[in-house]
Amino acid sequence: MTSAARSTGQLLAISDLHIGYEENRALVESMRPTSDDDWLLVAGDVAETVTDIRWALKSLAGQFRKVIWAPGNHELWTHPKDTVTLRGTARYQYVVDLCRDMGVTSPEDPYPVWDGPGGPVVVAPLFLLYDYSFLPAGCTTKDEGLAHARGTGVICSDEYLLHPDPYPSREAWCRARVAETELRLAAIPGDLPTVLVNHYPLDRHPTDVLWYPEFAMWCGTRLTADWHRRFRVAAMVYGHLHIPRTTWHEGVRFEEVSVGYPREWRRRPHPPGKLRRILPLEGGTVDR
Repeated sequence: MTSAARSTGQLLAISDLHIGYEENRALVESMRPTSDDDWLLVAGDVAETVTDIRWALKSLAGQFRKVIWAPGNHELWTHPKDTVTLRGTARYQYVVDLCRDMGVTSPEDPYPVWDGPGGPVVVAPLFLLYDYSFLPAGCTTKDEGLAHARGTGVICSDEYLLHPDPYPSREAWCRARVAETELRLAAIPGDLPTVLVNHYPLDRHPTDVLWYPEFAMWCGTRLTADWHRRFRVAAMVYGHLHIPRTTWHEGVRFEEVSVGYPREWRRRPHPPGKLRRILPLEGGTVDR
């Protein structure tokens, strides 16, 4: 199911705003569109508390023609600093309801159609999680992978803060989300390309440059490894890794649009918080 709206602006993207850091909050306060028709894709990890999530998305929704949000793992945390103590699917639905109140599109809404320069394309925000299938070399099971990661001192905070209730595990929740989302994407008309927005990359290749390769276990699922081909993807927008860059995989553009933590972006030569242009494509148009 999709919804259409004409636009003459740009399709922009950002992720991993982490506005619990004052420097990053200031970046959000300064974010502006280039025109009244710009859309903004937010690929997760806005913040850990509902108060901060609401503030950031409301601020952005007041600036951009449309804001489209896909959840990161941090929004799903049941954090001890948050007054909202919901867990798992209840917490996710709570944030989805916040988005609807503010006019922000979430993965539970009809997929909008970008009909501006480079379009039309269906913009699909996704919520898929991960299933520990990006295992470290030499490991064949989740238990082996986690034991290896603990031995290196690399453990994602999700293990303590991201609860899958009522699912028995995060990987079970992931499998359910993948199955549901796959059906929705398959129903998109075959003559329309897509821009897929997910907190995690849909293929493992972006994790090859991680300083700590064990962390890849918390970065996606092999179940989506062919989605960039199956669903006519013009661009796959993601975050999570805090390694902003553009890669091409099997002819498809993968855009990592993270801001990251101040300790990370201070080391980079370019100013932080710059919105990435997804469409129109620099120097060309989308092949269909």
